[in-house]
Amino acid sequence: MDKLIEQSLENGYTYLEYRKLVSDLTEKGESTGPLQTEALVQYTQLNNSRMRRWDKTLNFSDEAIAKIKSVQDKITWLVLTESWCGDASPALPVLNKITELNPKISLSLILRDENLDVMNRFLSNGSMSIPKLIAINEEDFVVATWGPRSLNATQLVDAFKEEHGSLTAEFKQDLQVFYNKDKGKSVLEDILRLLPLK
Repeated sequence: MDKLIEQSLENGYTYLEYRKLVSDLTEKGESTGPLQTEALVQYTQLNNSRMRRWDKTLNFSDEAIAKIKSVQDKITWLVLTESWCGDASPALPVLNKITELNPKISLSLILRDENLDVMNRFLSNGSMSIPKLIAINEEDFVVATWGPRSLNATQLVDAFKEEHGSLTAEFKQDLQVFYNKDKGKSVLEDILRLLPLK
């Protein structure tokens, strides 16, 4: 395995460890990353409550559960994230639930700003967008990447950028409304396409 990725996996957080980290930061009024601003702290607090809600309310269809359980090959997901990332809060609970349904799929979370060497190898259109999932197979090869958001959410973002140039605070709120209505389905659909299904 690539030394950089191997090291990152060894130093990664489990989902529960990451959730505890974000919860602890929320209580302290802090966020991950070297930059500590009021906005990033607020986003961290929002994401903490969103993930808590997603963890309790996520529901997968019987068909999706059957597909997830049918995966026979071991796969590891290394995911770059930060506590303040609005696109991570709906995605990470979906990834975690998938791993709970099939022990052959494992999840390791690392912080982007502490792992810039990894991030710079997996840029999205030249930017350090997160969350970024790197899928690694049993032979230790990177077989797929995903992120920073679902195909459906990306289409909304791209259309808005095309019309307005950049994302506004109002649009980011609209995107969270989309995530709430979508209930993780778009992320799940994308990830199911990445799984090595027989």
